[in-house]
Amino acid sequence: MKVVALAGGVGGAKMVDGLAMILPPEDLSVVVNTGDDFVHYGLKICPDLDTICYTLAGIANPKTGWGRDEETWFVAEELEKLGSEMWFKLGDRDLATHLERTRRLNRGDSLSKITRAFCRKWDIKQDVFPMCDEPIPTKVLTEEGELSFQEYFVHRQFKPVVKGFRFVGIDQARPSEGIIEMIENSELVIICPSNPWVSIGPIISLAGIRESLRKVPVVGVSPIVGGKAVKGPAAKMFKELGFSPSSVSVAKLYKDFLNGFAIDIVDKEDETSIKNMGIETLVTQTVMRNREDRRILAKEVIDYFVRL
Repeated sequence: MKVVALAGGVGGAKMVDGLAMILPPEDLSVVVNTGDDFVHYGLKICPDLDTICYTLAGIANPKTGWGRDEETWFVAEELEKLGSEMWFKLGDRDLATHLERTRRLNRGDSLSKITRAFCRKWDIKQDVFPMCDEPIPTKVLTEEGELSFQEYFVHRQFKPVVKGFRFVGIDQARPSEGIIEMIENSELVIICPSNPWVSIGPIISLAGIRESLRKVPVVGVSPIVGGKAVKGPAAKMFKELGFSPSSVSVAKLYKDFLNGFAIDIVDKEDETSIKNMGIETLVTQTVMRNREDRRILAKEVIDYFVRL
């Protein structure tokens, strides 16, 4: 079964890891959000792309879900001694990724080409694609003004009240080469339990993506459980934008292309509302506390699609 996963963040990485455990590598492709990419110390940082790749390579920090395992912080410590602001810390192993990515970008390589090369070096067998090669920085519109995503998310710890989002350059950008065809030739697209606003939102806002999703079976996994985000500010964003933080609200954002939706057992009361939208619903444990949970959820989602 040819599966394409749309993903971002730690929740997306966990789901992708589960899928990688049950699918042959050649049957799984991943399209990753790049809206939270930014330049720091002159280096191109791709947080979601790196989190997905580190997880698939088995080198992600198991405690945080992001960053490198067995990391050291010598450069960060020296920068701090020199008076540098340390609101976004880069570990030494992680720093190597950003240095080499930036070097290759400066010589003219595309982000897609660089990502493929890194995946080969990390022995990642699945195809991993940045959603596009052009920079499409996410801006968060808040009551305190417009903030870059990392300023809002990391520096300000997502405290400012959100009024909306802007994906700079989205109208001129195009999906990375081959993504549209890959989606349309897939047997299933899985929307991972990633933040709908800032992880999945940028991907499906690209030209042609939403239209392609309407042509194939699409199953999603809710990132909201019991009115709260499993990780991050998604529930807070829903509230501040005037929506109830629930699986129903997530389903409404995707309803024009969603065929099936997996929600947690604590949200079973949402099942009827989601089915009334014409979306089949799987009620199961969606919180992934360990790698076995990831595998089980991935298998349940695939099996659910086969039943449909």
